[in-house]
Amino acid sequence: MSKRITDHDINERYEAVMKVLEERESLNSLTKAYGVTKTTLKNWVRKYNADGIEGLKESKVWKKYSPELKKQAVEYYLNTSSGLETTCDTFNISSKSVLEQWVKLYTSGKGFKSTSRGRRKMTTGRRTTWKERIEIAQYTIANNLDYHKAEKEYNVSYQQVYHWVRKYQEGGPEALKDRRGRSLESKETLTEEEKLRLEVKKLQQRNQYLEAENGLIKKLKDIERRNQRG
Repeated sequence: MSKRITDHDINERYEAVMKVLEERESLNSLTKAYGVTKTTLKNWVRKYNADGIEGLKESKVWKKYSPELKKQAVEYYLNTSSGLETTCDTFNISSKSVLEQWVKLYTSGKGFKSTSRGRRKMTTGRRTTWKERIEIAQYTIANNLDYHKAEKEYNVSYQQVYHWVRKYQEGGPEALKDRRGRSLESKETLTEEEKLRLEVKKLQQRNQYLEAENGLIKKLKDIERRNQRG
């Protein structure tokens, strides 16, 4: 949730937004003239574009976002090249700081709680072994970081996959060990045979992905050729 806080009345905010949209003045000069930051100005423009003059009104209540919207916004941000501002524009989120909080919450594996009945719960995670986590991370990387595909293939949560891949990319298989308490994983090692099997499986998964991708490209070219002939 977010709360709108500003010392400027609606007329001042509307005036500033019009100057931005009509490019009458630069952002730097407007921030000095109105005594606000660029982020605040961009937030006013975002709210105006989303809800018109109503979006610029001061609100004394928190703006509520559904767990579904939060999940969609975070996954959009994580899975595309869109930045924080673009994602906020796309999902009508009040500020980048709000989205950043959601991303931290989501990637920590906590997810978002629903405040009403009838809403779909997020996929829950399950217990996994160290070797499973290695395989899942490799599978996801082999499939161009398709977290959703790995989530369905291995029956784990999106958050778990995202977290494991990041750890694997930063520290390799050892980074995926559970070192909490008296976990036996800290003493586990991979035999040469297990390393070879994982490597072979990773290559197979990558080849399957590339074959599927090449197949789609071939189909697309065939369609283009037929259209040109027609």
